[in-house]
Amino acid sequence: MIKLFNTLSKKVEVFKPIDDVVKIYCCGVTVYDLCHLGHARSYIAWDVLRRFLIYSDFKVKYVQNFTDIDDKILKRAKEESSSMKEVSEKNIIEFHKDMDSLGIMRPDSMPRATNHICNICSFITILEDKGYAYSRDGDVYYSVFKNKNYGKLSNQNLQEQNINQQGRMVNEENSKKLNPQDFALWKKAKDDEPFFDSPWGKGRPGWHIECSAMVKDELGDTIDIHLGGSDLIFPHHENEIAQSEAANGKKLANYWLHNGMVNVNGQKMSKSLKNFKTIRELIKSGISPMTLRYFVMTVNYRKPLDFTEEALRSASEAWKNINIALSFIDLTKDAFKSINKNESIEEEYKEKISFELSQKKLKFSEALGNDLNTAGAIAIIYDLAKPLKNFLNQFQRVEGFKIDLNEKFFLLENFKTLEKLTEVLGLKKEVLVKESRITEEEISSLINERLKAKKEKNYSKADDIRNLLKEKGIELIDQSKEITTWIRV
Repeated sequence: MIKLFNTLSKKVEVFKPIDDVVKIYCCGVTVYDLCHLGHARSYIAWDVLRRFLIYSDFKVKYVQNFTDIDDKILKRAKEESSSMKEVSEKNIIEFHKDMDSLGIMRPDSMPRATNHICNICSFITILEDKGYAYSRDGDVYYSVFKNKNYGKLSNQNLQEQNINQQGRMVNEENSKKLNPQDFALWKKAKDDEPFFDSPWGKGRPGWHIECSAMVKDELGDTIDIHLGGSDLIFPHHENEIAQSEAANGKKLANYWLHNGMVNVNGQKMSKSLKNFKTIRELIKSGISPMTLRYFVMTVNYRKPLDFTEEALRSASEAWKNINIALSFIDLTKDAFKSINKNESIEEEYKEKISFELSQKKLKFSEALGNDLNTAGAIAIIYDLAKPLKNFLNQFQRVEGFKIDLNEKFFLLENFKTLEKLTEVLGLKKEVLVKESRITEEEISSLINERLKAKKEKNYSKADDIRNLLKEKGIELIDQSKEITTWIRV
């Protein structure tokens, strides 16, 4: 059973698909710049949802759009002495690079607004014919007061809404509208802007109508799940509902899911505060893509995510341990690739291990099924990684290390389960540094020097020694105040 928090009902609901294929629409990026940490947070969360639905034997059709015409794109084109199309194409390529690096599955379809102009115009015409839209000198607006249910997603009171909460509207347009809260469906082109022909003259679509038209064209009148950031609840998603349900006479989506925002050191991420982090910058700074993905999943998707150096270091260490476990076969030099047919393992032991692992898989599914509790799922991953990591500590230290058959069976089955469940979370093995020029004698000497430094409370020196060994591919494991072991990674 999968339960999800539905923004529309404001409660956790059991997920029940409309038919055999789960239809999902995710609001995509406006392609005027590189993607930032907020995009990573959102698309990683929805990637886990999609992967988990597939793991749970659902068929899924996942659609995510590109907004490739917008004020921000036109502004960037002017700044770069380029064109709207060139800016969009360049940033779509960069978008795919970032998402691929984070292990995010590509959507089944990625429609672009500029390829749906005819559908958008048809959609607006239906709204006009039904009395929900009106034109003014080449602009077309949606009349929110004609829709009695307007505000049901965001709980906005139409009478109390501020005048300028129409999304990407500019103030001079307000004089054309019947009511200040009405929003643009079609915008008349200015002299220096690219345009498309329409029944209302040369212009371009408003932001909100793009998604309504693409949802209908790609997935139909009613879909299972609509996704986006919490900043899209109002006005974007509220306006989508108003447009689509007025035009189609049907519910737009049964479940609305929204992820929380990203803060940097407790402050909202913004360019004005100079704490704006792009995915590209983070990875170039040395943060591995899977560390970033792991970090995002440590907090429930609906809660704010606070990006701090300390939290990132913690995520990096935790992911490294899982990554070592995922590298189990590589690090054991294929010694554990399979069990020889002649090697006999007791059926009772096999059943015991099978039951234990099935219980872990069940708890993993229960965690993700509880409104995508990724932190709970990660706890199961860590539990699976631990015995593999512990074994590697011994295997790499003792030449000719021997293992009994039962333990070999357990480790292999544990590893297979780890691989399967990390795939559901989209965590994939990253390359480890496998060689080091430092000798075991030098390692032991440095470890002793570090233990002495710690006893003398010279923690700075102790940290320097740990970092030095880390640079040489040696990871230290403090088992107690007096005992430190190590592993080559």
